[in-house]
Amino acid sequence: MHYAALASGSKGNCHALSEGGRTLLIDAGISLRQIRQRLEAVGLQADQVQALALTHEHSDHIAALGVILRRTAWAILATRDTRQAAERAQGVQIPVERWIEVAAGHPVDWEGWRVLPFALPHDAADPVAYRIEAGGRACAVVTDLGHPTELVADHLQDLDLLVLEANHDVDMLREGDYPPVLKARILSRVGHLSNAAMAELLARACSPRLKQVVLAHLSESNNHPDLARFAAEEVLRGTSVALHLAHQRQPLALPPAFH
Repeated sequence: MHYAALASGSKGNCHALSEGGRTLLIDAGISLRQIRQRLEAVGLQADQVQALALTHEHSDHIAALGVILRRTAWAILATRDTRQAAERAQGVQIPVERWIEVAAGHPVDWEGWRVLPFALPHDAADPVAYRIEAGGRACAVVTDLGHPTELVADHLQDLDLLVLEANHDVDMLREGDYPPVLKARILSRVGHLSNAAMAELLARACSPRLKQVVLAHLSESNNHPDLARFAAEEVLRGTSVALHLAHQRQPLALPPAFH
C-alpha cells in the first residue's frame, strides 16, 4: 500500500491510499486540479483514483466535491448524514448510483479493501475517521476530533500507519489573535486535537506493528511543527517508529508498504 498526504491543514485536506492499481482519496478539500497535480508529484496516477471517502462536511474537507461530481466518475463513500450535509454545503447532489453508504462501526468491502469508518467527537453532522486494510497493511486517518475517546483508541490498535491530528498548541491558541468564539470552538470537546491530546492518543495506539506516524492538520497560526514533533517524539522514544509531518502546501509521500 502507498500513502500520500496531498494536503493537510486548515486550508484543505486530502489523503491518498493506493494499492493494486487503484487509489482511494480521503477528503477533497483542495481543487481537483491540485489533487491531480499532487498525485502526479508523488508518483501516483490520477486516473487510478476510483473513489473518494468523506469524513465530514466542513469546507476544508469537501471543497472540490462539486467539480469532482461533474468531471470524474469517482464513487463517493459517505454516511447518510454527511452526504446530506455536504450536498447542502456545496449545493450539489450526489447521484445514488455513485454513493456508497457507510456507517460508523460497520466495515464495507471496496474493491477488496476493508474500509471501516468510526465515530469522532467533532462539530459536524456525522463525523468519522477511516481505518483501511489492504494488501496486508492497516492504516487509519484520524483528524478533526476534539478529544481522544476509548472508541477511537480501540480502532487504532495493530496499525502499520497512523495519520493523526496535531492541530494546535494550547498556549499558542489561547494567546493568539483568533476571536474568543473560535478559540472556544477549537478547544472544545468537539473541536480539534491539541499536541498534548495527540500525544495521549498516540501512546495508546503504539504497538510493535506500528511503523509510521504522520502528524496532520497542523494549524499554521496556532501550532509550530517543532512543538508537534517534540510531543510525538516524547511518546515514540525508544521505538523504531518513523515520524513525519504532513504539509498544507506540498505533498508528503511514504514509500510503498510503509517500510
